[in-house]
Amino acid sequence: MTVPVFEEYEPAADCGCRGCAQRRRTAAALPVRHGGHPAAHGARRALVLATAAGMVLTCGAAQAAAHAAGRATGGATAVDPQPVNPQGQVGPLNSDGASGPPSAPDTAPRTTTRTDIIKRAKKWVAAKVPYNMAAYWSDGYRQDCSGFVSMAWNLGTNEWTGSLAAFGTKIARADLEPGDILLFHNQADPAVGSHVTVFGGWTDSAHTHYVAYEQTRPNTRQATTPMAYWSNSSKYVAYRYNGIVSGASGSGSNTAFPGAAKFGPGADNAYVTQLGKLLIAQGGKRFYTVGEGPRWSDADKRATQAFQQAQGWKGEEADGIPGPDTWSLLIKGTGHKIPAAAGAGGGPNQAEAYPGRSLFQPGRSSSQVQRLGSRLVKKGYGTHYVTGPGPRWTEADRRNVEAFQRAQGWSGSAADGYPGPETWRRLFA
Repeated sequence: MTVPVFEEYEPAADCGCRGCAQRRRTAAALPVRHGGHPAAHGARRALVLATAAGMVLTCGAAQAAAHAAGRATGGATAVDPQPVNPQGQVGPLNSDGASGPPSAPDTAPRTTTRTDIIKRAKKWVAAKVPYNMAAYWSDGYRQDCSGFVSMAWNLGTNEWTGSLAAFGTKIARADLEPGDILLFHNQADPAVGSHVTVFGGWTDSAHTHYVAYEQTRPNTRQATTPMAYWSNSSKYVAYRYNGIVSGASGSGSNTAFPGAAKFGPGADNAYVTQLGKLLIAQGGKRFYTVGEGPRWSDADKRATQAFQQAQGWKGEEADGIPGPDTWSLLIKGTGHKIPAAAGAGGGPNQAEAYPGRSLFQPGRSSSQVQRLGSRLVKKGYGTHYVTGPGPRWTEADRRNVEAFQRAQGWSGSAADGYPGPETWRRLFA
């Protein structure tokens, strides 16, 4: 029986066959750190199979054999095996493939919405953009996995898996929402396994699978993918783009109030970062000497309190911890801005100060209840009063307040008939 012999094979520089030509093109396109082939680089030669009988192999056969050998020795097999995803380096748009100047992730990020991130991702899916680390699509972004995310996040530069994390904030997988990414950067050898996908939403209630938008061979695809990926699953890290602003998308958005537990001493999450951005947009920049971040700080509390006080709130309604009313005003951008100087108030059109929820409860009696009732009548929401309104809180007061709240488009707990800071502001503004 003839025993197979393995030998190393280098495609000849002057050989014109298709196999050698393809090998030379591939080696020339890759940077050295990704297995490229400069003259001094002697590694990563193809294995070809020859027989002891001296059978002469064509260059094309050698290439095919090398591919087969790679499949046979490629290590662990995934359910949906993915090829190695080499990628280009950090560079500008419409590059010629050479390394460009380093980008500056610490500058103010471009803003975008979750809706727009998914729209851009779907645009490449529809176009079936071919995977090619040395090519650039018509929008200027490199046609590899990190170029795809650079495009979806609207970064303005072509990044790679080693730099994308600088543009986002690390989050828990359980907090993933459409437009976030799952990133694996193999520091030991970036050309092996490194990959990134855009999260498109959960496909099951157990959160075992999700819709992934990704750039991979042969072209951009949208596919149901196991959490976090087919291979190297435990090494993928979830990130949220720092430039995301309000805007719904698909199966979720970060506009809904996440709950008071996300804020306050010890909190460290993407919602704190988002709060800081929203407060800065409303005039709170002077509180942030080093910029906003995911870890709750005294700057977050003081800026939140200043915003609450600008709405005319006081006491427990201006404690520096965002509640549903604070969050709603910040997200919608409809509240009074934080004044330039502390204690300057909310301006001539500021609503009267909210006296607190405790005054508007069954059995309570005060002049504020009567003022509220008179204001409801003036606004055209006094139909449930048989007599009055008076200083004692009654069911008629509650029903009239509820009618006013529903007229604002609110429902559920936001239209329970008990005036909160935003109800008060709209009545007395």
